[in-house]
Amino acid sequence: MFSSKSTDFLKPYFLSNKVPYLDIYHFHYGRPPENALMGNVIASRVGHADDERVRRAGASGGVMTAVLLHLLETGRIDGAVVARQDVPASPSAAAVIATTRGEIMAAAQSVYVPVSILERLPDLEPGKNYAMTALPEEAILLRQLQRDRYAPALQIKWLLGPYTGTALKPGAIRCLLRASGVRDSDVIKSLKWRAGEWPGYLEIVMASGKVVRSKKVYYNFLIPFFITRGSLFSMDFTNEFCDLAVGDAWSPVFERLGGGHSVVLTRGVEMEKIILEMRAAGKLRLEDIELSRASEMHGHMLDFKKRGGYIRSRVLRRLGFAAPDYGVRPVPLPLSRWLVEAVVSSLFLCCGNRVARKFLEFVPEAVIGPVFNRLRLAWKAFSKPTKRKGLANLRMIAESGLDAGKNP
Repeated sequence: MFSSKSTDFLKPYFLSNKVPYLDIYHFHYGRPPENALMGNVIASRVGHADDERVRRAGASGGVMTAVLLHLLETGRIDGAVVARQDVPASPSAAAVIATTRGEIMAAAQSVYVPVSILERLPDLEPGKNYAMTALPEEAILLRQLQRDRYAPALQIKWLLGPYTGTALKPGAIRCLLRASGVRDSDVIKSLKWRAGEWPGYLEIVMASGKVVRSKKVYYNFLIPFFITRGSLFSMDFTNEFCDLAVGDAWSPVFERLGGGHSVVLTRGVEMEKIILEMRAAGKLRLEDIELSRASEMHGHMLDFKKRGGYIRSRVLRRLGFAAPDYGVRPVPLPLSRWLVEAVVSSLFLCCGNRVARKFLEFVPEAVIGPVFNRLRLAWKAFSKPTKRKGLANLRMIAESGLDAGKNP
């Protein structure tokens, strides 16, 4: 199940902090991003899988799972490289090569800890075609491998990815368990990040029989303490190099409807044909929406990535530390946005250390969860005017000064 082959093929891409954002855009799309916030988009829609079992198995609308199943069942792929939280049941997750409907369904849940998907490339069977689900930083690296004609990477015919805001270090789970009175000797039997009715809750079942549950809006308190480095410095929220990108449809309308709805972006011509085919066959229930409406559902996180990611990376490089350099900068970037980022980054700095994390273990989730959620909502309301200022007209400017994408 797990690879024993060398991953040396990835090392050259990790030696430099330069991220060839524009170069890969030209390689893959033949042009720079059409929209600075969302990337190159053929169509934007909102909806869910028609099969309720698929829809309920997923974290949101089950769209990615439905597409993977369709690709497999129509013979377009021989398998899919996907992330699974429960292989084995632990705070960490693993990448698996799913070749059956059951294996794809088993990977339907969201995973909020890092997974090295690309390490499975050497395990692909030559001559076969595959799909892959990937985070943004993995998606652009896969496109680099395809540009450089790495043979296993060329076997990935379809690349699907979730909108990716913040991921957590696996230590977040053990911290939550300790705060819930679970002993370290108690083994995790199963772990689901988005169990139950959308938007779901974190559910951890222990070997002792104890069950720990936390609403999604509550366990967000773990983010300042355990956010990953990739989450902080990535400038890509909507997975711009995937053929299909899917995110939660955060809208009062869909929240009232319940059941789980997804924003669905197609970026490739062939993937657009697949989506239309599935919609015509009744496998997907999707309605077209304006791209501007899709972006409004995630304005806060789009700003966190596009402008916040740039500021955090630039400051770290100026201080002499390693940080990604995408070769582009967002404009407008007013002074007020830098000041907001000073507050945000100070929070991460204060919380992301051993002392703060140890303290967190003694605060029950039932206490800190609701308190953090209220503080989060208050901060979003306070910072919204600054974080949304100029966002609708954001442009990405290459460090050379050339326009590298706009938000018309």
